[in-house]
Amino acid sequence: MGSNPFLGVIYHWIGGFASATNFIPFRGIKRWSWEIYWLIQGVAAWLIAPIVLAGLLVPDLFQVLHTAYATKPHAIWVAVLFGMLWGVGGLTFGLAIRYLGIALGYAIALGLCTAFGTLVPPIYHGQLNTIAHERSGQIILLGILICLIAVAVNGAAGLSKEREITPEEKAESGERDFSFVKGVLIAIGAGFMSSFFAFGLDAGAPIGAIAKAHLIETGKPEVFQNLPVLVVVLWGGFATNFVWSMILIFRNRSFAQFTGTPGSNPMRAVATSGDTLMDFDASDIAGLSRLSSATLVRNYLFAALAGVIWYFQFFFYSMGQTKMGRYDFSSWTLHMASIIIFATLWGLALKEWKGTSRRTKTLVTCGLMLLIGSTLVVGYGNYLKAMETTIQASR
Repeated sequence: MGSNPFLGVIYHWIGGFASATNFIPFRGIKRWSWEIYWLIQGVAAWLIAPIVLAGLLVPDLFQVLHTAYATKPHAIWVAVLFGMLWGVGGLTFGLAIRYLGIALGYAIALGLCTAFGTLVPPIYHGQLNTIAHERSGQIILLGILICLIAVAVNGAAGLSKEREITPEEKAESGERDFSFVKGVLIAIGAGFMSSFFAFGLDAGAPIGAIAKAHLIETGKPEVFQNLPVLVVVLWGGFATNFVWSMILIFRNRSFAQFTGTPGSNPMRAVATSGDTLMDFDASDIAGLSRLSSATLVRNYLFAALAGVIWYFQFFFYSMGQTKMGRYDFSSWTLHMASIIIFATLWGLALKEWKGTSRRTKTLVTCGLMLLIGSTLVVGYGNYLKAMETTIQASR
């Protein structure tokens, strides 16, 4: 199976949609504290879904991982380490969404993540000079530049929004804590730390190579070769998030929420509607003391659904990466740009930009169009490189 950059772009768009949609189920969670539903979605996203899907699609998954550990232990440990560092970015990313909203939080945090995650691996491997001197590589770098310009445009839209939107409009869209300055500072840290996921995938490449050989040997599609890499990187991400969630659970004494004791929604997972502690019905003592069984089950289902949807972003990312050819480092740009595109669309659907001026909405639209254009430019650059490789191989 050879490279197919345009199919790779489609895979990355599907993954981007999954990532941008991951926060939506959180809005249905009622009277649970952040650390509770974050831990549950983490178990689904970083432990269960990766192992189940990789186990179904990669024969003898744990034998592949054992072989990788026996022959390439460094790849395992470094992938786990980078996954742990990425986990820090994931924690702060949630706060960026809290203070900036879905559209702007994704745009700024993931824009910075795009720059670091795309460029650092080829710089580390000494490939950047070669890339910059090839026409296909120059087109890919142009696409990355367009993506970063789009992030700047979205940032300008955020500044404009902060000046225009009223507190009532922020509350209606679930953005009661909107703070551009605080959100941007957190988003910068989240963007840098989140880029370690790309480094983890790069470090885990030897695991993917072992999985690819095994898939070919067993007659299975090699497009699934990076699924075992995801398993390892996500072990590290789960470790960081588990530790922090447990610290918060003990600090806030929120463990009883797993069995029905009500909590709060500090990330504003839902709009104020009587389902949060801040505006409960004082006459409903039973409703205050316990969550109903139906509500508790729905909370678990919504949190787990958010985790599974989150995982599918990298399920499709791993498939898209195998189709990008020699310059597969650009997959990170495609993935991040796709997430921002769909997060912007979700922000519009959830009326996060309601009450803003035509100028602000024009900036948002321009940023969205630039992001779409950046994915097409990067895809075209990879297509040219794939054609060059095919021609050279035929000579």
